[in-house]
Amino acid sequence: MLLFRKVNDPLYANRPRLENQRMAKRLLISGRVQGVGFRYSMADEAERLGVTGWVRNRRDGTVEAVVDGAADAVDALLSWARRGPRGARVTDVQVSEIAESFERFEMRATE
Repeated sequence: MLLFRKVNDPLYANRPRLENQRMAKRLLISGRVQGVGFRYSMADEAERLGVTGWVRNRRDGTVEAVVDGAADAVDALLSWARRGPRGARVTDVQVSEIAESFERFEMRATE
């Protein structure tokens, strides 16, 4: 005999889903990524996706970003970072897990 649980059964209520789980990642983006509006475009995309964190140019020609948010939104921003804005040519994105949280997305000064 098969037993079925009601959809609103407490056993299944508030079950964590991928989009509800938060994650944070540090990105180091290489290629033609400075002088092409990468930081501004990334800030716009992060705002659209509801991702917080920061982005900055580095003196070595790379762009560094820390992104924090819902797992699906962070993954979407990571996919965007692998392409970048028009005019960019991304050759590599190094990704590492971090344990940080932010209130908003901002552009930081070059380091």
